[in-house]
Amino acid sequence: MKFFLPLLFLFILSARAQEKSDLFIYGDLLPDAPKLSERGPYTIGVRTLEVIHKNQVDILNRANNEDVFYDRPLTLEVWYPSAIDENESPIEVYHEVMGSKNDPKRPLIPFTFLGRALRDANPLKSSEHFPLIIVSHGYPGSRYLMTNITENIASKGYVVVAIDHTDSTFKDVKVFSSSLLNRSIDVLYVLNEISKMNRLKNHFLYSFVDTNRTGLIGYSLGGCGVLNIGGAGYSPTSVDLFKRMTKGSRVLEKQMIGNSSYEDSIDSRIKAVVALAPWGMEYNLWDMESLKGLKIPSLFIAGNKDDISGYEKGTKTIYDGCINSDRYLLTYENARHNVAPNPAPIEALKKGLDINEYLRYADSVWDQRRINNINQHFITAFLGIKLKNKSEYLPYLDVAKIKTQSQWEGFKPRTSVGLQLDYSPCLNVER
Repeated sequence: MKFFLPLLFLFILSARAQEKSDLFIYGDLLPDAPKLSERGPYTIGVRTLEVIHKNQVDILNRANNEDVFYDRPLTLEVWYPSAIDENESPIEVYHEVMGSKNDPKRPLIPFTFLGRALRDANPLKSSEHFPLIIVSHGYPGSRYLMTNITENIASKGYVVVAIDHTDSTFKDVKVFSSSLLNRSIDVLYVLNEISKMNRLKNHFLYSFVDTNRTGLIGYSLGGCGVLNIGGAGYSPTSVDLFKRMTKGSRVLEKQMIGNSSYEDSIDSRIKAVVALAPWGMEYNLWDMESLKGLKIPSLFIAGNKDDISGYEKGTKTIYDGCINSDRYLLTYENARHNVAPNPAPIEALKKGLDINEYLRYADSVWDQRRINNINQHFITAFLGIKLKNKSEYLPYLDVAKIKTQSQWEGFKPRTSVGLQLDYSPCLNVER
């Protein structure tokens, strides 16, 4: 009996591992997934980091119409190529919540979901320095909202850092002005912090990251922030609106087109930006002049029925206005706003819940898992070309060829329907 019990225990563990490997985990491939959706050659680790951006404007606690300051905490999730044996199939359990802290009818509900990463794994020992990708979630959201993208991209040889934006997560969401102010500030701060970690000999990221090849990915308000830090300064109209929202604060002027401090903040290490359903154009956050400031390559992804960020007067107008960016626009026909998140967790399917718990993750027309796969394919191609010079990916973004074919490059027969891909070259001939 003493010999039998350990064998039984090992058998149970093996069976559970097999069950997990057979599960469909967020970001896994459907049978109709396009070619570049498949995970890359690297197994990945994941770690949580805490950083503090000191002496920041506390826009929520202005005193006597004067700005006050605080130390702003940020939680980061980092995915990276790891030293895990290639035959292993690591499983991570992510802890998340859904609901709305500000709505008593939508209490916070904790849930867990699985990912394919190993917590605190050792980074891969390699002479290669991996490009950095910084990911910014929507309002509200969290660093775990898009693991379908973060894990996938990391497996292809990137260090991926997703931010929990303080005052903007499911757990701590506060009024909108803090989120609007801090989106681009948080992203640039995190870029600088990762650069510092890369130089610390006792840090797990030491000499591991190439921050001179940085890409940004943002969804909804996160899309707004990454466009701003990428060079699309806010319009004077939006700055005036912010002043009215915050009882006269002029702090957003530092992110406005034409402001010298903003122009100085545009960082040459950032080489590409991906904006999924970026919010703000319908609220005049930019104008046609300020959009000209985006001069790095960009990929826009949106549904043409987006009822949050808008399409014709929203994402499409931003895409059209960024004339100094070499840019692409991937459009999901009849999709609404949710073109980035993971699929809805099973807890969101329970009877009696506010339907918005489900609609925070799901689209009314598209299978969210299919959206995830298509995004993985095009983001892989775009970042691979712009950050790794992978010329073999060029056919997947060859719009002229795509528009003449019934089957898109990398797509299985009969699966490239409901999509539109557009391309506009940079008009600035000096670039």
